[in-house]
Amino acid sequence: MTSVMPHATAPLSGSALQQLRRHITKQRRQSSRFAQQRAAQRVLAQFRFFLDRTRQPIMRAGIYLDAFGEIRTQALIQECFKRNIKVFLPKVCAMNQRLVWVEISKHQYQNHRFTKHRLGMYEPMATRGQPISKLDLVIMPLVICDTTGSRVGMGGGFYDKTLSIAPKRPIRLGLAHEFQYIAENIQRAPWDQSLDALVTPKKCYIFKRPFKKTISLIKKI
Repeated sequence: MTSVMPHATAPLSGSALQQLRRHITKQRRQSSRFAQQRAAQRVLAQFRFFLDRTRQPIMRAGIYLDAFGEIRTQALIQECFKRNIKVFLPKVCAMNQRLVWVEISKHQYQNHRFTKHRLGMYEPMATRGQPISKLDLVIMPLVICDTTGSRVGMGGGFYDKTLSIAPKRPIRLGLAHEFQYIAENIQRAPWDQSLDALVTPKKCYIFKRPFKKTISLIKKI
């Protein structure tokens, strides 16, 4: 478990950030099947470490379905089922482009009860879902994460829009390959929602939100 202090460097922004986003997105998509499987296994070990040391009880977890070369989430979903953690999958609400969360059973997951969104990600077939405030933990995909927990996604803004209006916010855990975690700081917009923690195949990084004082999420080891 690693606590991260921000670097005193000029933040990435504008065309430089967009160029890096495109580069890492391409690198992520080109990862071999073996590299993806190995990364998923190692992230699972870090995820177990995270769950075992989180002070807040995790009873309801929101988890994305990978589709664009992100860290694969199948093993994490199965781990939640083993721990009797209820699993919720994100679904884009057509009316406001925010996410709702649909509970899915182990049977439904194993039978691939999903549909494909027009942008390419998979969603649960149910039309109604819960607000993100009902979750204890939300596992978030990303393209880039910096040393302060600032996150760059694919550009849809679904997680930012959803979290920005939530009266109660769950623990925010990002998943990333090692090359997605960068030393340079990212310029943050007022509406951007940062991570509480990041799990990579090698480490679990713990961040502090710069906007408000929060309690420690992880027990000291």
